[in-house]
Amino acid sequence: MTSTTAATPGAAPVPAPSPSPAPSPAPSNAARVLRLVHEEGPITRAEVTRRTGLNRSTTLALVGELVDRGLLHEDLPTAGAPGTGVGRPSPVVRAAPDVVAAAVTVEVDAVSVALVGLDGTVRSRSVEPQHRPPTPDEAVETVAALLDRLRPTGSGAPGASAPAGLRLVGVGVAVPGTVRVEDGTVQDAPHLGWTDAPLAGPLAERTGLPVRAANDANLGAWAERLAGSGRGVDDLVYLNGGASGIGGGVITAGRPLSGADGYAGELGHTFVAANGIRCHCGAVGCLETEASRDDLATAAGTAPDDLVALAAALAEGRPDVERVVDRQVAALATALRNAIHTVNPTMVVLGGFLGVLLDHVGDRILDDVRAQSMTGTADRLRIVPAALGPDVLVHGAAEIAFGDLLRDPDRIALAVPATPTTRTSDRVDAVGETRTA
Repeated sequence: MTSTTAATPGAAPVPAPSPSPAPSPAPSNAARVLRLVHEEGPITRAEVTRRTGLNRSTTLALVGELVDRGLLHEDLPTAGAPGTGVGRPSPVVRAAPDVVAAAVTVEVDAVSVALVGLDGTVRSRSVEPQHRPPTPDEAVETVAALLDRLRPTGSGAPGASAPAGLRLVGVGVAVPGTVRVEDGTVQDAPHLGWTDAPLAGPLAERTGLPVRAANDANLGAWAERLAGSGRGVDDLVYLNGGASGIGGGVITAGRPLSGADGYAGELGHTFVAANGIRCHCGAVGCLETEASRDDLATAAGTAPDDLVALAAALAEGRPDVERVVDRQVAALATALRNAIHTVNPTMVVLGGFLGVLLDHVGDRILDDVRAQSMTGTADRLRIVPAALGPDVLVHGAAEIAFGDLLRDPDRIALAVPATPTTRTSDRVDAVGETRTA
């Protein structure tokens, strides 16, 4: 997803929308290696060679270059590890934990910033509770203040909560609403009360960093595909139920489905009930009005954000609560039938209170979906709970912040780490490696 960026600290972001964008250039081999290690690592250098189709000497040179720049680390595997049979062991390549992105989540009750390493580790985080939904300007100022606490300063000293030596590449923002990809404007975030609100541009100007913004559920879908329940699944649908309703995201052929403006995947507004109530979007019978976290929590007598208590209350099996469960399961099954007939996924991942609902009713949702679906469309379908929990948006937002670096490592100027990383490639030549499959 694309948004405005600021080229230099303090410079105003310059949007560059194009009605007929030119095709993106093919990624360089260095970019291919970096993305592979970021998404699939730690991984042996021999496996990098096999997965990219490059020859050994090219892989050796590219990994060495990325190690020298501090983007990758390389180590000999421990004795007895997989792939350490006869012959010289293939070095293990991993993404650098000190190259970080700022992952921002804006919710109705909190604004948070986390620094996430290129290796997927969360290095530090800070949260600012909100007594009411923040305005766009308030959100920008809150993010800037949180980032000041976390980011390394110009002198090389870290912020109050950040480990030393971190190198920050950009900011990714997850928003519970529709976000225009060309400039990071929040077109509509009804739970926040935002309409046509510029976000990426003002935040880039305020922080002097490249900023990208996207719909939170789309980011959650990609995060679950990379590191959660959907790891390695090329066709999946993700639905998350939380304070801002139900958001959805779709992965097809291994890539996020964003649509022309970035609005694809709004499955919370799938039509499920002709006699339903009116949604805040103006329509009647949307999924998020028929399957509501607050309605289920009210029936169960728990706090809306206490999913552990909700699960315990559902386990009691009270008839009045089960009637609400029945209604919500029926609405969810109808929405999933629509999604399955549209994109034909092999997996549906349910997060938030929807994951609690799934755990409570088991295979019932899948059975209901199959009963409503065309023959064959749901034969291979699995419906599973999300695995990343409260960190799903942290990882999703970090991914869009890393986007420029992963597309073209030469575009991001990063200081070389003060402590040089040992190049295993200087100790183990490619010719002598044991090729592992």
